[in-house]
Amino acid sequence: MLDAFIIEEIKRRERDEERRRDDERPRIEIPIAPEEPVRPSGEEKPERGVVIIDYSV
Repeated sequence: MLDAFIIEEIKRRERDEERRRDDERPRIEIPIAPEEPVRPSGEEKPERGVVIIDYSV
């Protein structure tokens, strides 16, 4: 059996190696669209509708 210290040291080295491989991997950052501003709860969206103008008079 291995001592707890040795087991922890092996795990730490594996994590360090994994982190180093991840850092070396090329990556592209995807731009994120800005979120819509949050409206206060009292402020509602204005009602939208259709207006029909009849010029046949």
